[in-house]
Amino acid sequence: MEFPKEFLFTEDHEYAKIDGDIAVIGVSEYAQEQLGDITYVELPQTGTKFSKGDSLGVIEAVKAASDIYSPVSGEIIEVNSDLEGNPELINSDCYGKGWIVKLRLSNKEELSGLMNSEDYKSHVE
Repeated sequence: MEFPKEFLFTEDHEYAKIDGDIAVIGVSEYAQEQLGDITYVELPQTGTKFSKGDSLGVIEAVKAASDIYSPVSGEIIEVNSDLEGNPELINSDCYGKGWIVKLRLSNKEELSGLMNSEDYKSHVE
């Protein structure tokens, strides 16, 4: 299993792709494989503020339901509304079309607490 080099990861299998002060957040390939076929995603409201570790929403799958935890603190500036009708995008393209939210960072220092792709790979193996 490969993990994109430019992404950062949490121990709970969320990722953050950082672009300036914006984090694109989703769940890793490992997470979606563990969950199985995803059937529903509960998304937060745009404008909602979250702290690192807060639950952003829930992913429901055939095997289980799981909270999505925010890897960083900030404000939701966009949600992936395509997931409302096609939650399986997380299964087919978790790092591309299957992103969950975009969040404006409120504390860039929190990024240092996330794992790079190599550390995350070791974490899941």
